[in-house]
Amino acid sequence: MLTTDQKGSIAEAAVAYEAVKLGIGVFRPISDGEHYDLIFDVSGRLLRVQCKWAARQGDVVAVRCYSCRRTADGLTRRTYTSSEVDAFAAHCPELERCFFLPFERFPQHRQIQLRLAPARNNQQQGIH
Repeated sequence: MLTTDQKGSIAEAAVAYEAVKLGIGVFRPISDGEHYDLIFDVSGRLLRVQCKWAARQGDVVAVRCYSCRRTADGLTRRTYTSSEVDAFAAHCPELERCFFLPFERFPQHRQIQLRLAPARNNQQQGIH
């Protein structure tokens, strides 16, 4: 079983690989501690990208938009802000696909669910 660090490393590598294939400049911060994993150069605009491992759950790919850290007080979850990241990039290993999710489309979401098929109840509200 993979650790969360291993999953994060795999997601970063997969996202970087797919971005380079699309002709996007990809850069990594020299030091750790930033809230983003990669920087994309898209037509001269630099975007701070947080990479995520995205698990498939039936007809949905779930992207968690928060970080978890162990502290003296236990497990701490923290959501990202627009001052920290410009986008999430998610890698779903079951589908062997990556997804780019601009932060501005999903502000303050703890999780984004990407539908692979229409909702069974034909719901349209809240679906992007």
